Amino acid sequence: QVQLVESGGGLVQAGGSLRLSCAASGRTRSTYIMAWFRQAPGKEREFVAAIMWSSCATYYADSVKGRFTISRDNAQNTVYLQMNSLKAEDTAVYYCAASTGGSYFYRRTGTYNYWGQGTQVTVSS
Repeated sequence: QVQLVESGGGLVQAGGSLRLSCAASGRTRSTYIMAWFRQAPGKEREFVAAIMWSSCATYYADSVKGRFTISRDNAQNTVYLQMNSLKAEDTAVYYCAASTGGSYFYRRTGTYNYWGQGTQVTVSS
């Protein structure tokens, strides 16, 4: 089992920045990919960014590329999402996810077998 706890959400003006954190605990050595997804009201959960735990390779959705950065701290078993130049359309609940299954389909929600409870990000225009 892997437990994920997100923090760092809040209200920010357009153009501002936020940093989300996801603290992992439990059987973290079996983690293969960690990612951030988001879900806006009335919309499906969508991929934001992912990081491969062993190689540190990173992947981003086109909508956040150049504005968001995913990173990790192995010692703290924590993944971060630095969000800059925030837009109103970034408003959503952001979820941290972990996969222990070895799949390369990092954009798919079905790849991930552990999820955090979510943290609200609201960007005012």
